[in-house]
Amino acid sequence: MDTIKKPNHSIACTVSQCANHARTCDFCSLDKVSIGTHENNPTVKQCVDCESFILDAKACKNCGETK
Repeated sequence: MDTIKKPNHSIACTVSQCANHARTCDFCSLDKVSIGTHENNPTVKQCVDCESFILDAKACKNCGETK
């Protein structure tokens, strides 16, 4: 059963695969998030990353499989 997480209405989020997602609505459940970049000179939103992202184990369909 999913744990009910309190949504932080100041942080909208649609990434339901994240362990920090509020589940009941499109908000993060954290009090604060860390935002960063993987580029030297970010110029578009695709260059920006939520560094608070943690993959929810239920979202990982192939975790633990070996080839």
